[in-house]
Amino acid sequence: MSYGNESMDAEHPPLRRNTDFLRYFFGTFVSNAGDSLYAVATLWLVFDLSGSTFLTGVASSLLLLPYLLQIVAGPVVDRLPLKAVLVGSQVVQGVVVLVFPLTAYTGHLTVWLILVTIPALAMMTLVTSPVQAALVPRIVADEQLSRSNSALATVTLGLDMLFDALGGLFIAVFGVTTLFLLDSITFAVASVLFLGMTVPSVDGGGEPAPESPLTTYVDDLRAGIDRLRGTLFVPLLLTSAVVNFAVGVTLAILPAFGDSLGGPALYGLLLGALGVGRLLGSIAAPFFSRVAYGRFVVIAFSLAALCWASSVAVSSPALTLVLFGLAWIPSGINGVLTETLNQRVFPKPVLGRIAAIKGTAATATLPLGSLVGGLVAGSLGVATTMGLAAFGFGFVAGYVAIRPSLRTLPSVTDSTAADYGVTVSDENIG
Repeated sequence: MSYGNESMDAEHPPLRRNTDFLRYFFGTFVSNAGDSLYAVATLWLVFDLSGSTFLTGVASSLLLLPYLLQIVAGPVVDRLPLKAVLVGSQVVQGVVVLVFPLTAYTGHLTVWLILVTIPALAMMTLVTSPVQAALVPRIVADEQLSRSNSALATVTLGLDMLFDALGGLFIAVFGVTTLFLLDSITFAVASVLFLGMTVPSVDGGGEPAPESPLTTYVDDLRAGIDRLRGTLFVPLLLTSAVVNFAVGVTLAILPAFGDSLGGPALYGLLLGALGVGRLLGSIAAPFFSRVAYGRFVVIAFSLAALCWASSVAVSSPALTLVLFGLAWIPSGINGVLTETLNQRVFPKPVLGRIAAIKGTAATATLPLGSLVGGLVAGSLGVATTMGLAAFGFGFVAGYVAIRPSLRTLPSVTDSTAADYGVTVSDENIG
């Protein structure tokens, strides 16, 4: 594994020799495999047992619940030992996921049991985004941030591609309950990898609070919100919220759409195409770090909307997969660019809460989109609803194009806190 010509300093070796980064890298790889297998198996199982796009939408909404509640996790992540949070979340997920094969074996597996169990697992993924935002700057040098985020996004999205596609095929060949057993093993392996990490603390984080925990939590949250208020990140969060509403709609109806094209294998391939697009984007992201960000968003998301809508209109399943995958390349690029931008603009002690607040504001519409998607598909049809969801990417391009302050944003490499209206003072960092 190589990450090119990397900078290093006295504290941080090149990524390929950075043991802590490699453990986190491979732990994330394995953990995300479990997440992918679990999501594929759960949504297909709900649709297979009920035949209802509405109940599938409810299940998708529950799976996406962590995005709505990330704001709760942010200040907590900034205060708690990151390694303990990582290991604990993996252990709990590995144990709870065994409920499905055990109840299937005893004949007690129902849609309602699945819907009740999903939130328990979903809560364990609350910390994923805030932890990565807070942890990576502690274990790599500042010059390595873009390459580190690209590497992590690549392995995450690449695994989405592989295991989403294989998940559907695995269900068709071995059955969904066997898939859950494999899922449990992935969480166990990830917990062992995370356990071996050494994560340094930073000033302003990880220390006991002198006030009550609730007071400290509220103060931390307020400090994070104050950092964002009045900045250009606020209108950008609006575009993300619209996109994620459309994504929520799509995830809810994708099992039915895949079934209409050929069954669980096609459902898995559609998810795989989505992952391929995001993977290619995450790999290409460092090459776009010097491209004017506003211009990139307008052009890239216009093309993405066109590909998404065309993927529904064509009659060939193969062409549908190709076009749907192409639509997600800009999203993969944008994900890495915005993660790197956060880490360059905001102080390290507040990165966890910033990531959580932004994550919640941007993705709170995901579960709502899944609920709406399940309902609308029952009235308008699955294909029509899929086509309408392409509007999410189109909105991003149009909104940025008509806002001069967004359209003229510089490249991520050249961006400063002042470009986005972010205060650079370190006051009020909890």
